[in-house]
Amino acid sequence: MGMSVGMAGRGGRGHRRRGRHHGLMSEINVTPMVDVMLVLLIIFMVAAPMLTVGVPIDLPDTQAKAMNADTQPITVSIDAAGKIYLQETEIPIEELVAKLQAISKTGYEERIFIRGDKSTDYGTAMKVMARISAAGYKNIGLVSLQEQDQ
Repeated sequence: MGMSVGMAGRGGRGHRRRGRHHGLMSEINVTPMVDVMLVLLIIFMVAAPMLTVGVPIDLPDTQAKAMNADTQPITVSIDAAGKIYLQETEIPIEELVAKLQAISKTGYEERIFIRGDKSTDYGTAMKVMARISAAGYKNIGLVSLQEQDQ
């Protein structure tokens, strides 16, 4: 009996500890953070291929090698119907040179890539190239897909 009375006064089961603070928890649970990072990684892996040039064009295949590029070139696209796009905006051919001069950062040394659909009229592609060349631009390239060996 004396034993139970002494235990009740020193913090037995029914006694609350007041005034004492428990030690701070110094561990970080990283599992939720890793889960969030993996979900973000999957989202970016799925979304990255969708961030390419927005004009849908069926490019012709060639045996040319891919070019190394340090800066992003200006892209002029011609779809199957003969519509001309500067980057992703449709423009009439008469405004092409003026718009190119407005957005080119390095002047007439700007790299300009022309993307033409397989079924584009050859004359339309040549008109676009002739206008760009006549304006003084020297770095004009045609974009194609690499041929797949079968």
